[in-house]
Amino acid sequence: MGSRRGGGGGLCAKWPTPKPKQNLRVNRLKENDLFIVENLFTSAESTAFVKAAETIGFSHQGSLGPARGEAYRDNDRIAVDDPDLANSIWESGLRQLLSDIKIRGKAPVGLNPNVRFYRYKVGQRFGRHIDESVDLGGGKRTHYTLLIYLSGGSSSKAKIDPGNANGGPSSEPLVGGETVFYGPRNRVVAEIAPMEGMALLHLHGDKCMLHEAHVVTKGIKYVLRSDVVFA
Repeated sequence: MGSRRGGGGGLCAKWPTPKPKQNLRVNRLKENDLFIVENLFTSAESTAFVKAAETIGFSHQGSLGPARGEAYRDNDRIAVDDPDLANSIWESGLRQLLSDIKIRGKAPVGLNPNVRFYRYKVGQRFGRHIDESVDLGGGKRTHYTLLIYLSGGSSSKAKIDPGNANGGPSSEPLVGGETVFYGPRNRVVAEIAPMEGMALLHLHGDKCMLHEAHVVTKGIKYVLRSDVVFA
């Protein structure tokens, strides 16, 4: 592990360094718009990230709500600017998996160094919203949201709309917290149950699908969040 300075009052977190994985597979739920990668992190790596984040301490995140033009949000968060951490996650297998994706002539070059950790306790959720693209300067812009579930089941339970099939700290098991994506007329495109160590990637910006994080009804949901940078 490497010691890196993060948020939460300047405490120094010892973030784990994920080992490079071989034979990872992409499960495309909506072609290149939405896909998952199982076992990007091992169970031990996921647990180590959770412990490091809890050492720093989370801050509550809310919103003004739909009546004020903001998605309903109720969760806890940590944000750190850590290029080394972002690079270690990128090199754990994502670089190879995403090498064939091009957007507007640009290729993926790494992750946004702004890495966030989300914690959802029982009763917490994140309402329907879209994720914006971020201009990092120097011709670099984010085009994908990366979510890595640090808690959840031991097998994938993604429910896919057939029409688009091609296209630890808590002693209780996690129940709820599914990430749900919507298409035209509020039709569910995919419903992904959190699975420990699994990565979910989806296009964001002007082509971002409306999505939400369902309420957690048991246990605690932990998620690592960053963005894939193209240049």
